[in-house]
This record gives sequence, structure tokens and C-alpha cells, in this order.
Amino acid sequence: MEMGLGGTGDGALGLAAMIPRWLALAAVLPLAACSSFSEITGLITGGAAGAATGSPAVGFLVGVAVDAASNAGVSYVTRVWHGAEQDAIARAAADLPEGGEAAWQIRHPLPIGNEHGQLRVVRAIGSPLAECKEIAFSVDEGTAGTLKRAWFVTSICKQDKTWKWAAAEPAVERWGYLQ
Repeated sequence: MEMGLGGTGDGALGLAAMIPRWLALAAVLPLAACSSFSEITGLITGGAAGAATGSPAVGFLVGVAVDAASNAGVSYVTRVWHGAEQDAIARAAADLPEGGEAAWQIRHPLPIGNEHGQLRVVRAIGSPLAECKEIAFSVDEGTAGTLKRAWFVTSICKQDKTWKWAAAEPAVERWGYLQ
């Protein structure tokens, strides 16, 4: 039997066994931002495991496990990144008085999901329990000629010496169901 790309023919995985790992990774990476990423990775790994073992049950179990693990991983990363974005907005509004305006931005370690915009302190809310502010902030996409600006409203409150996001779900469309 011939070895190499196109020469495996009757092996357990056939052609799939000879595809370089970097090529598989390059094909899957663009899907990371896709909402079906975990299902796709579960399908691919489940199919490969089923083909390798000759057992559809093993393939199904591996596929379900990989789907659950990748879904949990994507959810975790999304929560951390949204939390960092919310903290950046709260920090930008922290020292502003009522009516004050400022720019905000977030730069993640990977250049994916970097956001920026403007914010305004709509009102300051003082009480014996907490010092809070209601803010309106924008998320800007594009540049001067093609700028799209979407506005959202939320609340931030002071915790010890830092300001933190206080609203549970300021905009489901913007943040999804993850906070």
C-alpha cells in the first residue's frame, strides 16, 4: 500500500489520516467566531472517532463530549471578553460627572473583538447603599465615512475603589445571554 496524500485508500481513516494538522487547524480557525462552532467540531471529531474505531456509538459519544467541551470553552472566553469590555466602559465613566462624556476602548490579547465608542453619564445615583451612575455608551464600527454607532444604556456602581457593571442584561442583542 502506498503512503502519503492520496495513497492510503483502504486505511481506517483513509485520506483524513494524511491531511497535515496545520491544514485542518487552518480550516477550523475561521469557524471560531461562528455560532455553530461547537456543533461543527463535535461533528468532525465524532465522525473521525467513529471511522477510526468502526463504532458509531463511540463516534456519537466523542462528538457529544467534544461539542459540550468546546461550547463551554467558547462560553467562558466570551464571558471573559465581555467582562473586560464592560470593565473598560466602567473605568472610562468612573471619574466623569453627570453629563460628562468620554471615549472608551478595549484591546484584547488577540486582535479579535476589539471595540471602541463614546459614553455619556446620564445621571448619578447616590444612596446610602451604593454610589451608581446610569450611562449611555456606543459601540462604533467602521471609520469616519462608514461609521455605524449603536447606543446602549446601563448602570455602573462603585465597589470599593473600582467601578463595575451593575446591570444584569443591558442589551440582549448586544451581549447575548452571557454576562
